[in-house]
Amino acid sequence: MSTAATAHFAPSRTATGKTTGARNSPVAQLWSVRETAEYLCVPERTLYRWRYMETGPPSHRVGRYVRYVPDEVHAWVLQQP
Repeated sequence: MSTAATAHFAPSRTATGKTTGARNSPVAQLWSVRETAEYLCVPERTLYRWRYMETGPPSHRVGRYVRYVPDEVHAWVLQQP
């Protein structure tokens, strides 16, 4: 069994209450389905439906979780009619 040190990602809260990456880099700040739904003011179920229909913002699988890159969500919003 190895005792090598590993880097841990520790989320922290901002003044707005949103969780951000401790490293404060854009790559580390992925949104969950809940955070994305809150940002878009839609139910979480709508995001899952959009994902299934491939009509919503780009989403990514991270293990068993669905995550969103904030910049991609912003770009998707700007492209909507």
